[in-house]
Amino acid sequence: MLQGAGCAAGMVVGRAMVQDLFDGPERTRVMAYIGMAMGLVPPLATIIGGQLHVRLGWQANFVLLTGLSLVLFIAAWRGLPDHTAPAEPQQTHWLRDMASSYAQLARAPGFLLYVALLSMTTATFYAFLAGAPIVLGSYGVGPAGIGYYIMLVPLAYIVGNYLTTHLVHRIGERTVMRLGQGSSLLGIGLMLALALAGVDTPLALSLPLLLLGMGHGLLVPPTLIGTVGLLPALAGAAAAVAGLMQQLMGAVGGFVVGLVPHDGAVNLGWLMLALSACAAVAMALLQRGQATRPAAG
Repeated sequence: MLQGAGCAAGMVVGRAMVQDLFDGPERTRVMAYIGMAMGLVPPLATIIGGQLHVRLGWQANFVLLTGLSLVLFIAAWRGLPDHTAPAEPQQTHWLRDMASSYAQLARAPGFLLYVALLSMTTATFYAFLAGAPIVLGSYGVGPAGIGYYIMLVPLAYIVGNYLTTHLVHRIGERTVMRLGQGSSLLGIGLMLALALAGVDTPLALSLPLLLLGMGHGLLVPPTLIGTVGLLPALAGAAAAVAGLMQQLMGAVGGFVVGLVPHDGAVNLGWLMLALSACAAVAMALLQRGQATRPAAG
């Protein structure tokens, strides 16, 4: 629990710093590079952790975590830029200031739609992470092989983030988000169609979802920038709310997987399609609101 609380600070402050240190499309590019690292680390950590467990015992993973935490502590202490604003005379209690920030965010429909889009996209991915091992197990894939099939989606996510770094300057964030959402829905649809047709093989599950991973790589960076950039003065509070809802809805996505049987990929496909459709509705409402909003000045 203490480790999770500490990691939350890194997620919130890291996203807020992107808002503070970069401008315009460059923010999305930097967030995409962060996404590439986040897409690489989970499958890499799974492989390393599994090898340590087998060769040195499960305790070795915590020794490695301790060492990595120490390196990160030194890096944060010595390497992070200091861009703290000059302190102003405190007029109200910090709890009241925090509550006021969250109240302002709750009154911003655009922010709420960005958070809904981000959290439902995360729920779709967590549903995949929870359900894919069960489905693959029903196809006869053992523990040693499950990780290789699941790894395809995070690797495609890295590719999507890389494409975002190049496309955002050329076609704009809104078009990149549309491409990402379309790719995600197409990948889930293909996987579900194969399952309904009785093609019950590991590749029939994982290969179509390459489109899901790539779509999320296109969709998530501009969505993250939208959450922290809509109200720049509240970037920290916005990052906190977005991170909380990501993890909460991700947990919900993983939980509902256990409510239905998974002898094949059909039920998982319907569940992922429903969650992704909710994200698509949020994005449609968001972009329609942006299109109808009168220009400033």
